Amino acid sequence: MKKINNLCIIGIDHGYGNMKTANCCFPTGVSVSDTEPTFASDLLIWNDRYYSIGAGHKEFAADKFRDEDYYVLTLASIAKELRRDRITEASVFIAAGLPLTWVSSQKTAFKKYLLQNEEVYFTFRGTDYHIQIVGAEIYPQGFAAVAERLGEFRGVNLLCDIGNGTMNLLKIVNKKPDAQQMFTEKYGTHQCSLLIREQIMKIHHATLDDAAITDILRHGTAEMDGQYLETVLKTAREYTKGIFRRLREHEYDPKIMKLFVVGGGGCLIRNFGQYDRNRVFINEDICATAKGYEYMAERALRKTGGMF
Repeated sequence: MKKINNLCIIGIDHGYGNMKTANCCFPTGVSVSDTEPTFASDLLIWNDRYYSIGAGHKEFAADKFRDEDYYVLTLASIAKELRRDRITEASVFIAAGLPLTWVSSQKTAFKKYLLQNEEVYFTFRGTDYHIQIVGAEIYPQGFAAVAERLGEFRGVNLLCDIGNGTMNLLKIVNKKPDAQQMFTEKYGTHQCSLLIREQIMKIHHATLDDAAITDILRHGTAEMDGQYLETVLKTAREYTKGIFRRLREHEYDPKIMKLFVVGGGGCLIRNFGQYDRNRVFINEDICATAKGYEYMAERALRKTGGMF
């Protein structure tokens, strides 16, 4: 969270697998009920309804504003950031984003979605919050993660943002993003997990828990039967080869350009890819995009004297 006078700028990366702020990360899941659930550590109460934050898994949706889930997750994200500074009342400016090629077509609708309530009262983890959402801006996902370091992008570079649901590519030449060379593909870590589950069932007739798969993708290994582990590792390696195939389809040439990888899916490249570490750079900060949103919003607001 960044502050300009009494304004709190909160960057929120609305991922398909995880919600991220500059300082927090939690699963993109929410379940709702009209009565208080028996077990719920991250419970949000709003409009007399109870929302268990982080429960379940949010299915992939090309438009994030089709239901109230991402709005409730936005409130939880704001509360998590305010909680760090022991703030319960605040004027909030939301800095968020969308996949590169979706920004132009969905920006207006997503911004309206985030601004649907100017004043919000809710309770999160037993603490009451009163916030005024005074503004919002939507930025290109992935690019935000490197915006503050754009001066390092000399020569020809390819930015690759691998999330849970999508992979975004952007060519950056001599510190300037090329709007004609940006692409979004439905090829994230969730698709890799689905393929692993399919192979485990096909070969071993067993079911592997999502948490176990995520742990292996993050760390490259796990405590489990050797045959099961080898199936997971082999599948992950093949999937990662697919990432590089798609990069080459978009004219990636490791001999003439550097590759910058951001997003949670960077662990696939790190653990299962074959690459030149002098020309491929992996940002392992899963909150980098949310931090980038805050950087871009603060910079814009300071230029206008806090006007939006």
